[in-house]
Amino acid sequence: MTLGACQQAPKADEAKISEARSVQEGEGTAYQVDVDRSSLQWIGTKPTGKHTGRFKLTSGTLYVKDSMVTGGKFVINIASLEDLDLAGDTAMKHKLERELKSPLFFDAAKYPTATFAITGVDTYRPDGTDILLKDATHTIQGNLTIKEVTKNITFPARIAIVNDQVTAHANFNMDRTLWGMNYRADKSLQDKLINSMVNIQFSIVAQRQ
Repeated sequence: MTLGACQQAPKADEAKISEARSVQEGEGTAYQVDVDRSSLQWIGTKPTGKHTGRFKLTSGTLYVKDSMVTGGKFVINIASLEDLDLAGDTAMKHKLERELKSPLFFDAAKYPTATFAITGVDTYRPDGTDILLKDATHTIQGNLTIKEVTKNITFPARIAIVNDQVTAHANFNMDRTLWGMNYRADKSLQDKLINSMVNIQFSIVAQRQ
């Protein structure tokens, strides 16, 4: 994920990344993700600037039992990748989007989707570690698969279940190179460096079925 006026990724919690874990079928009531009201944004940085963009979700389901999210899965439309900060420069916008969709990064023609499958949701309990996400309520674990590489990521989130709706929000940084996207990640490149840490922000809205 690229991506370029900060030398560092935005200040956010860093996702803990480990090897893939087993995925259990969610228990309880299904909640369908409203893809039109949900969003997945990214921010990529380099020494000379930054870029902000988004992906659309293809589909998603959450499962809730006893007022707790027990599982779920999201399909991310990689081919929908869109830059949001170059609207005034169409040529540069299209150039950046082509680069990000190319084999240098996501290889969207070969891998048009990515998936996130929840492997665990726990109530957030302060352990002395500073958490930057305001009013975090839970910790989410899940397998993120990009370009057939699957890693388990853990990050704080804010989840609310009200009536027939679930909302979830998160803001974290993750290392793109762990999914094989190593282009310009070498710090010796200096001004040509693209930060390996990418900021991810998502907002999910799901309705009870």
